[in-house]
Amino acid sequence: MQAHARVRTLEEAPINPAGTHVLYWMTAARRTRSSYALDRAIEWARELGKPLWVLEALRLGHPHASARLHAFVVRGMCDNAARFEASPIGYYPYVEPKLDAGKGLLAAFARKACVVVTDDWPVYFVRNMTRAAAAKIGARMELVDGVGLVPMSAPDRCFARAHDFRRWCQKHANVWLGPAPRVNPLARLQLSAAGEPPINTRKWPAAPVDRTTALERLGQLAFAREIPAIPDVGGSQAARARLRAFVATGLERYAERNQPAAEVTSGLSAYLHWGQIGAHEVLRAVLASEPDWDPGRISELCRGQREGWWGMSPAREGFLDQLLTWREVGHNFVWHHADYARFESLPAWARTTLRAHASDERPELYSLEQFEAAATHDPIWNAAQRELVSTGAMHNYLRMLWGKKILHWSASPRAALEIMITLNDRYALDGRDPNSYSGIGWVLGRFDRAWGPERAVFGKVRYMSSESTRRKLRLNAYLQRFGPG
Repeated sequence: MQAHARVRTLEEAPINPAGTHVLYWMTAARRTRSSYALDRAIEWARELGKPLWVLEALRLGHPHASARLHAFVVRGMCDNAARFEASPIGYYPYVEPKLDAGKGLLAAFARKACVVVTDDWPVYFVRNMTRAAAAKIGARMELVDGVGLVPMSAPDRCFARAHDFRRWCQKHANVWLGPAPRVNPLARLQLSAAGEPPINTRKWPAAPVDRTTALERLGQLAFAREIPAIPDVGGSQAARARLRAFVATGLERYAERNQPAAEVTSGLSAYLHWGQIGAHEVLRAVLASEPDWDPGRISELCRGQREGWWGMSPAREGFLDQLLTWREVGHNFVWHHADYARFESLPAWARTTLRAHASDERPELYSLEQFEAAATHDPIWNAAQRELVSTGAMHNYLRMLWGKKILHWSASPRAALEIMITLNDRYALDGRDPNSYSGIGWVLGRFDRAWGPERAVFGKVRYMSSESTRRKLRLNAYLQRFGPG
């Protein structure tokens, strides 16, 4: 098996050729298309002449577990089951019915495995979970990076500015525009048949994969918080349908994305977060939508320019800048900083100015509970919070304002950071993501510069106000939709 830039070994145990199967523990790239990890597992199964099993499990006790997040993942499990059913790969979906019921499941699946392949995910509890699991199972475990277009390990440094990261991507396009994951690795796939699951299925029964039954079962789970599911979202089928709709109707108008009423954003963030669609599939669709585009149009000038490098329309270049630069500069940061969610991870200038103004009088002061209930004096902020709570998403421009006002109305910058992370992780379908943490960090100065004039509370951190937002955006329909009552 050849070395791969996206593969690293967590547990250096040797390959076990006497094992009965190869195991892919699917944790972050929850899809059957355009997946480096699935490709890697298939390669091992072919080389060793063994069946391949895919384990996709969902814990009840993970932080912020809720019907909302579970339903999104379970719909994806149903889609995956349908795809794997027509292949020789064994697929085992497991939804933990009660706390800690899934303990031992991974070890049981790995006990006779030749090698274990899993996803490399740099944040949240998954980061530590994979390391702990690797130390316990006693089998070789490989982590495969399928998070984005750029391998997280490729840049040799952490970038403080999006411009610098963009320039690096342009100069090193050969690194990430190289071999893409297989579009459809299950097509005409020939492997040894999986047979019966190599575990005690009575102890760990497979989750139902009929969508109606699977979602009904969620009603039996004892979640710590009652956060209802969002109807009709989640799964690779919905992700691909959303991508097709965006390319057909939203992409050409992407320059209007800051206007909530325009409804031209891609709506793919949650699907990318859960790995139900990959960035490579999105990139392919956008490139294919540009008439007669080919890689020869890519500019030789690599100066970090926002437009003109791809040789595409401004709308497409704008979207690809979001997909590549702004999404993946967050990956770059969390790869280099395990403290990505801490105040200490902010730039020195931002920490200094926020500390200098930490004792400034706040114009308003709200608790986490008041923020959560959208009980502030500001109708625009309240509407943004209601959008988050009711839909699991928030318009990107208003998300920036949402964060800035939490900073403005919290007891301290540290308290503001904790409140933003808590609300976003709890309610957002795309929360608990490198991009989420980088966006929250941006509120406090990350990937930004010092601004003037220096203001109370904010210091030199960029300021935003609801008044200026109301002047810039057409908000009447938005406020009606997410207004009180």
